[in-house]
Amino acid sequence: MLYTTEEEKIYTLALIHTPGVGSVSVRQLISYCGNATEVFRSDFKKLIKIPGIGEKAARTILKKEAVAVGEKEYQDCRKTDTQLHFYTDDTYPIRLKSLYDSPVVLYSRGKFDFNVNRTIGIVGTRQVSEYGKAVTESIIRELVPYHALVISGLAYGVDITAHRACLKNGLPTLGVMASGLNMVYPAAHGKTARDMMEDGGLVTENALATKPDFMRFPARNRIIAGLSDATLVVESGRTGGSLITVEFAQNYHRDVFAVPGNLNQPQSEGCNQLIRENKASIFTSVEEMAEAIGWHTNLSKTREVTFDTGSPAPLIFDGFTQEEGQVLSLLKQKGVMQLDELSWQSSIHLNKLANLLLNLEFQGMIKSLPGKKYGLI
Repeated sequence: MLYTTEEEKIYTLALIHTPGVGSVSVRQLISYCGNATEVFRSDFKKLIKIPGIGEKAARTILKKEAVAVGEKEYQDCRKTDTQLHFYTDDTYPIRLKSLYDSPVVLYSRGKFDFNVNRTIGIVGTRQVSEYGKAVTESIIRELVPYHALVISGLAYGVDITAHRACLKNGLPTLGVMASGLNMVYPAAHGKTARDMMEDGGLVTENALATKPDFMRFPARNRIIAGLSDATLVVESGRTGGSLITVEFAQNYHRDVFAVPGNLNQPQSEGCNQLIRENKASIFTSVEEMAEAIGWHTNLSKTREVTFDTGSPAPLIFDGFTQEEGQVLSLLKQKGVMQLDELSWQSSIHLNKLANLLLNLEFQGMIKSLPGKKYGLI
């Protein structure tokens, strides 16, 4: 269902603000009750039968104290020109929809499209070296012909260098925040954040007035990884947020690249270690990275980049099962699709889809591309 009514949006926000109810529980509640409004209309006996919902959470929901919080949050979003993207909305990022831990709702401001054809996460240490700054700026310049949406975390160091280089080179950039949209952190990056609204913007899963508590940064990193076709680590120490982002990217079956660095520089230890342990591919150029992750090189001059399928003759999918025909039709329509997106669009479980794709590959109908992507032959 789509969130077409104010009431449904308010009640969903209320569920999110209900103590003891996490994003997985919100989905469970909505799935069992039909919508968020019906959750608050349900009785105690019905709620405690829902998997993951205990007596304490059920009683808290039935108090309905969070409804007023949800209504205020919704009205505050309207007043501040904040867009709400619920997980069943058309505007919700396709790259996040199939992930087990994706946010129930995203808050955003700016001018950008989550679902552009190419996205890249660029992350790294806050203590960036001059080498790291130069490499980051060079990467952004090389990305311009690809019209990719550059995603980072608005932090000191590599993040802010990437955002500012995008602004300088006319490339859209998205800052994923660990706070609410009303509280840019660090405050020193406020002007850059405002400038990003003109070609890019800000996004978070947190309510407007949320402070950037330490625990929210790893959660922020999972959104960067989930929104990105690939994550590129420019510089990193042996520990840090960048390596957490890499873990999420690997869990989501996304590509990871790392820029090799000076063996004597602590800022390069993390990248060199990722490459050594085969947790990341070595980054040598944007062109080679683009080829590895399946970005086509037939570059459009506009932001709407379409995949070049060679204008094939119309295909008839007779002789295939219903699910095979469904997958082939999707690939014909989209050109090239990532495995997770294909699973979500077709509603076929990943394990079953993997076997189905293998059979179609054996039949000479599809081809496997780098970055867990598939396309018609």
